[in-house]
Formats: sequence, C-alpha cells, structure tokens
Amino acid sequence: MAEDTALVAEIEALGDRLAHARAAVDKRFIGQDRVVGLVLSALLCGGHALLIGLPGLGKTRLVDTLSTVMGLKGNRIQFTPDLMPADILGSEVLETAADGSRAFRFLEGPVFCQLLMADEINRASPRTQSALLQAMQEREVTIAGQHRPLGKPFHVLATQNPIEQEGTYPLPEAQLDRFLVQVDVPYPERRTERDILIATTGVEEARSEAVFTAEELLAAQIVLRRMPVGEAVVEMILDLVRACRPGEPEATKRVAESVAWGPGPRAAQALMLTVRARALLEGRLAPNAEDVAAMARPVLSHRMALSFAARARGETLGGVIDSVTAQVTRIGAAA
Repeated sequence: MAEDTALVAEIEALGDRLAHARAAVDKRFIGQDRVVGLVLSALLCGGHALLIGLPGLGKTRLVDTLSTVMGLKGNRIQFTPDLMPADILGSEVLETAADGSRAFRFLEGPVFCQLLMADEINRASPRTQSALLQAMQEREVTIAGQHRPLGKPFHVLATQNPIEQEGTYPLPEAQLDRFLVQVDVPYPERRTERDILIATTGVEEARSEAVFTAEELLAAQIVLRRMPVGEAVVEMILDLVRACRPGEPEATKRVAESVAWGPGPRAAQALMLTVRARALLEGRLAPNAEDVAAMARPVLSHRMALSFAARARGETLGGVIDSVTAQVTRIGAAA
C-alpha cells in the first residue's frame, strides 16, 4: 500500500513538472499542442520521433526548444545526398606527436549527443541512412571494431518534407519501425498564426528555459514504465495491432482488402508506452481506451503500407487506421 501511495505521488509530481515543461515549450512553439504532446511523449518513452511537415512550420525550432527545456545536449545534421556515414558517426585520424610517433585518434561525429535532429533524413543515401540503425536501436555505434556508447538518454528527432520527393531516398521499413511515433505537423490555425506573427517579428523573442536535466528525464522514463495499465487497455492494444495485420484472423475486412503489410510487435510496445505518456501529460494516473485511440495513428501509420489496389482507389492509411480503431473501440465498449 505504501509503495502504491509513493508511486501515485511520483506520478503526480512528474505530471506537474511536465506541465511546466510544456508551458516553456509553448512560449517558442506556439499553438501546436498536439505536436508538442506527441514529441514529449516520445522523449518520456525513451524513443525517437519522425516529424513530417512542410518547410517553415517550426520543426527545427521545436527540436531546439526541447533540447533546452529537457536539459539535453543537442546536435543537428542536415542530410544531403553527398553526406557520408563518417559525417554522422565520426572517424579515426592519424596524428603525429612531437616525438615523431604516430597513433590513431577517434574524432566523434554529431551522433554523440543526447538529442539528435536529423533534418530531412530522406535526402541522404541508403548507405548513410543505415548509419543510424544501430544508434537508434542499441544506443551505441561500432567503429573500427570498437563499441562506443552514445549519450544517455539518446533520442533522434528526424524531419521529412512530405511534398518534395525528387532526389530523396525513402526510409526502409526497418528504420521507420525504429521511430516510436510519426508526428504530422500541420499548418497553424488562423488565430495561432496571428500569435506566431506577433511573437516572432518584434525586437525580442521568448527564450526557452531548462525545466529538466538529462538525469531527471531518465528518472521520468522509469516512472512512466511503472505506471499501471489496466487489463482492458492491454487487450485493446493487442486487438488494435492484430486487427491491422492482413494475414491475421483478427484482421478486419477493410484491412484484408487494403493493407499490404501491417505492424509488428514493436507497434504494440510503442502503444503500451505512449498511452502512459499521454495519460501522464493530461494529468491522469493511468491510461484509458481514449488514449489508445488517440495514439493509434502516430504509432501505426509508419508501420503499415497500403496495397496497390487501395492506393488506386484513393484510400489513405489514416482512414484505414481510424476505421479499425473505431471497430475495436466499439467491441471493447460492448464487452
């Protein structure tokens, strides 16, 4: 009983800190509450996020602000077709000492940080993209046979332009699956755009402040994993993920007709974590079915693909996911 009381106190205290952090982010990234919530959820879960939106919507500004607010050492890489793996990971150089002796010294690349912004990640070649696979999964890189750990925590926030596809290399499924969530960054509403206009065209702009430290974020990630999840929510997560796989008996008719391949077990793991994060950010002690429904698109949309016939019919993954989520929610409510 005492342990449960202590956990409740920790969750409530963390919720208050997160509200402060969110307010600090909102000073510089105005009016995009859903986007901020999803990216903060990824950081709380210890995962990575893929931000998709047109240029000029504040994606870089958001990452820079989060780096300060969450107390993380951040680096940025502008991905281009001529970028090489060594430009990300680092390389060994041969140095000559004053006595004439020579030795190799490793120069760390920008991946050795705590918050890495991979700007326009799909503009780099597959060879360069693959340099991040081990880093994103194992939080270390292997160079010249030596394992080198990255920062703790380590997060990748990558951006993509959804319109301009000339000269780009689509991310492979294995790398997409490493992103905890896909965050679609829309145009701001008129009132929000007015606030942005006033706030960013004056003599001074709002500055971000540190709310967390790296150590406190690591502790918050542990608290999040200790949050209780009800049996009904666990079953709903399993129902949702399995219903999105065309080869499973649980697959809905629309999935069977429209989806080429569905999400793997990592999607269920991502939902299990992100529903806790959403509940925490909203000041609740445990997630519910509404959290599962809200996180379905961000978690599943980059882990599925439409069939050729479905694309020809003009279907969208978002529409398929929404239909499956609605059906699973109805079944859960009836049970």
